[in-house]
Amino acid sequence: MATDNPTVSKKRGVISQLGGLGSNFWVVNWLEANERLAFFGARAILPLYMVAAIAESGLALSYTEKGVIYSVWALIQTLIPMVSGGFTDEFGYKKSLYVAYTINILGYLAFAVAQGFWATFGAACLIGLGTAIFKPPVQGTIAKITTQENSSVAWGMFYWMVNVGGFLAPMAAAMLRGETNWQLVFFAAAGVTAFNFIPTIIFYREPPVDPEKERKTVGQTFVDTITTLKDKNFLIFLAIFSGFWFMFMQLWDLLPNFIDEWVNSASLAQVIGSINPEWVLASGMVKPEIIINIDAAAIIVFMIPIAWLTGKFHPMVALIGGMVISLVGFFGAGFTNVGAYTALFIFIFAVGEMACSPKFSEYIGLTAPPDKKALYMGYSNIPFAVGWTLGNLISGPLYDTLGSREMFARKYMIEELGMSAEKVESIAQVDVLPALMQKLPDASNIQEAILVLWDKYDPWLVWSVLTGIGFLSTAGMVVYYIATRGGGISSNASQ
Repeated sequence: MATDNPTVSKKRGVISQLGGLGSNFWVVNWLEANERLAFFGARAILPLYMVAAIAESGLALSYTEKGVIYSVWALIQTLIPMVSGGFTDEFGYKKSLYVAYTINILGYLAFAVAQGFWATFGAACLIGLGTAIFKPPVQGTIAKITTQENSSVAWGMFYWMVNVGGFLAPMAAAMLRGETNWQLVFFAAAGVTAFNFIPTIIFYREPPVDPEKERKTVGQTFVDTITTLKDKNFLIFLAIFSGFWFMFMQLWDLLPNFIDEWVNSASLAQVIGSINPEWVLASGMVKPEIIINIDAAAIIVFMIPIAWLTGKFHPMVALIGGMVISLVGFFGAGFTNVGAYTALFIFIFAVGEMACSPKFSEYIGLTAPPDKKALYMGYSNIPFAVGWTLGNLISGPLYDTLGSREMFARKYMIEELGMSAEKVESIAQVDVLPALMQKLPDASNIQEAILVLWDKYDPWLVWSVLTGIGFLSTAGMVVYYIATRGGGISSNASQ
């Protein structure tokens, strides 16, 4: 039984620890990699697809509308596991996987044919629901398999496999979508999800259930799930970490838009284009999803050694250290408009992510009551629910106000160039930047026009606000660790 006070002990080598995890561990890693391939393929292009002009085959939504969709998506994807995790424990892991695949396939197909806000909203809700049902059986399987001795390496390997799918997905999506052929990515995601039925049916084995354990009714399972809210230490820990996820998720939800609008990646394009010309836009800039993909690439290369290294520290020490490093990387990625610097800071962010994100899951898995592993792993989504939801509700309007290139271009033409508001508003979305460039005597190309707006309006201020929330969360975690040092995360773990 896991103790309430995880301590550092002498452990077997990495290969020895991984070798003792069993076949089911590797099957769920395979399922997770496939699911992430589909999920991140869609997510890689969605921030761009949602705000792209109709003329570019996009949905032409505002950043505020995009934020609302992502917020509801976040609530569904992160709160449903609080209930579905308990039902997974009671009614079967394999059944939950089948239901999840079916819903996600419908969601990806819905994105492929979506038009306007409400259709996009509905597709996002389906993906959120399917993913929410998928997570507890996969993470619960790993939590049942691991021990205190091998949990650090096991969760590190799992996180590495997550990023195999996450790494391949944006590259494939970038090739499939070309300049504006977004729909092909969603059809491909549906196909990959459908493939997951095969290894689940043939290779996955239902985790053993205690034969003496009394089966519960649906009502009893729901009540048992809700009573977990009495675990005060657990909930305080999750509440503090919510602020970190507020910041964290914007790397995928908002930074692609920021890169697309403000970052000059022409110097990177020479290198990236030599690897695959389809990863570079006709404008000469690297596709934003490829730059963001530096995060997953770094994790694939460095996750296992960093998991081994962080295994030498108390989980909370590694968690806090990773949060600090992530703060530096996150702020730097949005502070600059130089592509090479953006790439460097995304790499720094990834180092912090590798240190803190697996430790978050590991610590909960180690200290949760043995018969409630999937339930507690489901509750670990609370920080995502709060942070991801509030992050998008705030970052959407914040970016419309402090970061939107189109908004600044229209504002500049009215306030600095003296054009009438009516004339400026009549300019089509895809023509705003060319119109501004033609009016600027010192701008011979679009990038020079963008630089004028960057110097005038400082859109990097958006990242100062988001980083500030992450800083407060990190400081809160330091205080929490000092206050609870020597005790476990869960006040119910020994019960």
